[in-house]
Amino acid sequence: MEKKLVVFQNKEIRRILHNGEWWFSVVDICVVLTESADAGAYWRKLKQRLKAEGSEVVTNCHGLKLEATDGKKYSTDCANTEGIFRIIQSIPSPKAEPFKRWLAKVGYERIQEIEDPELANKRIRETYKAKGYSDAWIEKRMRGIAIRAELTEEWKNRGVKDEPEYAILTAEISKAAFGMTPGEYKQHKGLERENLRDHMTDLELIFSMLGEAATTEIARKQDAQGFPENKIAAHKGGRIAGEAREKLEIETGERVVTAENYLSEPESKKRLTNPPRPPFVKGGKSK
Repeated sequence: MEKKLVVFQNKEIRRILHNGEWWFSVVDICVVLTESADAGAYWRKLKQRLKAEGSEVVTNCHGLKLEATDGKKYSTDCANTEGIFRIIQSIPSPKAEPFKRWLAKVGYERIQEIEDPELANKRIRETYKAKGYSDAWIEKRMRGIAIRAELTEEWKNRGVKDEPEYAILTAEISKAAFGMTPGEYKQHKGLERENLRDHMTDLELIFSMLGEAATTEIARKQDAQGFPENKIAAHKGGRIAGEAREKLEIETGERVVTAENYLSEPESKKRLTNPPRPPFVKGGKSK
């Protein structure tokens, strides 16, 4: 399953690729259309009304695991494009029509990407470019996406069951490579819903790739099967990256892990300033 955030009028909407089509968080869409202070409560009341009316919309919603602001994944009511269109009809909002057009475009782009996967890569590159990332950073990020996809495919073939097992194995790699789980890493950088890797520096991306590529290779060579054996491989792969990171820190006297993010300033602009990193003290924690 593939997960992505999409943005409508500066509001983020969580979505997940499930059975070959996008499913969107209903609560996030309620936020966009109603600007309610408690979109969860709004959806619960709307859901009760739709059930009372005998609508099939609620029945067709699925509880899928999406990441919340605390970095953890929770079962969240999601609907596919058809279901969202029907829900929108029950929400009085001046944003309904522009949102419908946006939703149709998002769905069409997915069909195009299935037919021609190269389009997906092109759109990702264009999105990062528009956000102010440098070409050098984008190349590393794209390579990291490919390495991650190869790793999850390997896990799938070796009996690892999607979420939450993928998340646990990823945390194992991250802890061994950086001394922090992804959730702790996001907190260290002051992130909430944002994608952690979209806020990593070149070196952080490189060591992330090393940890995941090493894990993939170890799993293959040792023919790791099932979750327990792949957890061991994940720790070993992460430690390879962790040891390489520690050696670099000793040689340069600077930490690889940094608290900087690109929330307020684009990566390409920060690259020009190149602020000094905290000094590395041997035996100290990565964070």
